[in-house]
Amino acid sequence: MPKIMSLEELKNLRDNVKNKVDLREKGENVDEMVVIRVAMATCGIASGARDTMNYLAELIREESLNNVVITQSGCMGYCYAEPTVEVTLPGQEAVVYGHVNKEKAKEIIEKHIKSGEMVDGIIPAAHKSLDE
Repeated sequence: MPKIMSLEELKNLRDNVKNKVDLREKGENVDEMVVIRVAMATCGIASGARDTMNYLAELIREESLNNVVITQSGCMGYCYAEPTVEVTLPGQEAVVYGHVNKEKAKEIIEKHIKSGEMVDGIIPAAHKSLDE
């Protein structure tokens, strides 16, 4: 493991470990929970997805949203709209938001997750599965 050279690096490491532990603890009931996936492929990370994910995790902890689990995913295929965040409410279709900065992340938590209200910035589904 490389040396930690700044307080920011230490905070990022702490947030990553908390996210992994949180996912393991809540993983058994994931069908009953709100799931937030942050695309963390190279393009997403370069666009600020790591900061977005850490901020979302911080908001979830501050607000004590125990029914929310946050995780990362690979490329979602929306490189032009990074950082992208997928939100899945229990029993509903997933919604993908693009260009998610701290302001948009807070709005997603406040409106979509807490109130079930859609927020501007949704990336429309542009494809159908083979089954349809």
